[in-house]
Amino acid sequence: MFRTALIAATVALASCAAVPSSGEPQTMTAAASWNTAALADVASYVRSQKTTGFLIIQDGNAIIEHYWPLPDDPASQTFHANFVHGELPGGALREDVASQQKSLIALLVGVGVDKGLIDVGKSVTSYIGAGWSKAAPEQEAAITVRHLLEMNSGLKEDLTYKSPAGAEFFYNTPAYAKLKPVLEKAAGQDLRILTQLWFTKIADMHSTGWEQRPGAFSDVGNPTGLVTTPRDLAILGQIILDRGRKPSGARLISEAQFDAIFTPSATNPAYGRLWWLNNGAYALNVGPNAPRREGRFIPSAPADTLSALGAQDRKLFVVPSMKLIVVRTGQAAPDRDFNDRLWQLLSKAATQQ
Repeated sequence: MFRTALIAATVALASCAAVPSSGEPQTMTAAASWNTAALADVASYVRSQKTTGFLIIQDGNAIIEHYWPLPDDPASQTFHANFVHGELPGGALREDVASQQKSLIALLVGVGVDKGLIDVGKSVTSYIGAGWSKAAPEQEAAITVRHLLEMNSGLKEDLTYKSPAGAEFFYNTPAYAKLKPVLEKAAGQDLRILTQLWFTKIADMHSTGWEQRPGAFSDVGNPTGLVTTPRDLAILGQIILDRGRKPSGARLISEAQFDAIFTPSATNPAYGRLWWLNNGAYALNVGPNAPRREGRFIPSAPADTLSALGAQDRKLFVVPSMKLIVVRTGQAAPDRDFNDRLWQLLSKAATQQ
């Protein structure tokens, strides 16, 4: 089965002594449909974009996996101090993957619903008490858990009132972060513990956990970062490909809650519940004045692409129609069209010519 193949591929990679440190990509021609020369172009481009880790898995086969060391320059030293939490054998960094944490939180909330502990239609206040925002009491009481999941709480980043809850999309990390105490109050457990019990331990994501962020980041409304590795992100991608099932085949999250996460929200067809979607007629991006852009969120990516994205261009792309997982970690890419350019290259590489 596909999930079993991924585990086998991961074990094989973990035991492989050939993961190089020289900067040359390690490529496994595991599928006849991949063009080796075009795949080398993908690796070359990704390397040029300040990438630290890159992994492609298709149908359980590791197509390419490579880790590049951080260069010795001031920007990389700052990145290391703020985002890196150790290095694994083979060169993979454990990195705070920024807003990719949101996509894991969405799954945890879904598990909480399955357990009967969370109702996304209830107010945030009903879980963590009044006064969690700077809105008027009646405005705050109208904000539900679902509004935080869909980024349409109606709050500004300073948690003051901007618009009625559910009226407009605004990518708001400080508002989103209130889902963490919601989970803790609903479960009666610390976020670190419930994350292990509900997800990461079951999924064999043993290099993933929550860490306190440095002061410069912890003071902006989201003080804990999700620290993980490309291989653990690939396991998360496999769970998405398997529609919420554990590696053993047992269900981790119900079909109903899984589908709810990937249903386009009413205020942004490119966004579900803390995951980015690619099959909408238009997209609203991050930012207080993000313009509406007609067409798909990532024009060059397949329409069914599901994305967990974080600052510094952290990427987890899952494409069910291709049984494909793509992971990228590292510093912010110099190419501001990185998503589209990467998918242009991937599209060429995935088709044998």
